[in-house]
Amino acid sequence: MTDLDERLNKILDRITSEDFLSGRNLSGEIPFFAFDYDPKSELAVREHIGFVLSQLNKRRPDLRVAHVNLWALLVDHLKERGLFDKAIEMQREKGDDATLRALRAPLDSGRVAKAMIAAASPADHDLIIVSGVGAAYPLLRTHNLLNNLHSMMGSTPLVLFYPGKYDGQSLKLFGLLKDNPYYRAFRLVD
Repeated sequence: MTDLDERLNKILDRITSEDFLSGRNLSGEIPFFAFDYDPKSELAVREHIGFVLSQLNKRRPDLRVAHVNLWALLVDHLKERGLFDKAIEMQREKGDDATLRALRAPLDSGRVAKAMIAAASPADHDLIIVSGVGAAYPLLRTHNLLNNLHSMMGSTPLVLFYPGKYDGQSLKLFGLLKDNPYYRAFRLVD
């Protein structure tokens, strides 16, 4: 069994525990958790997220869980504003840099955070699971999104599946791209 398998196997017990769901032992900190992993293991982690989601209802039938795939959220957000097809066309005609500049305002992390809150409705759920971080890059920077979500999530725990490294101080997407310091999340499992 690999280190990743051992860590993946701890997720279900952790996120269904009463201490986790109630936010005990967090000393008043926001209940944000990151599960970091080697990006080469993306497919295995995706598969395990599906497994976890399928088992939650069996383990805790009363648990209300929302799963947000950031990439799908960004696509839906652009489609709702009539910008998705325009962005695809711009990318073909003018390239990535021009498209990223054009999407900077519509995909501002504050706007995306509001879209995520509308999609996940933390007040109506006991747990929010977030995936699709790698696919959402470079359209969205994770630390900016998390910073915007602080005041919107209330006491609902958020679990972020992060393809990279999180050392408790900073996020390093794909193990290469360092984000600004972000120290408000806890590692889900070591």
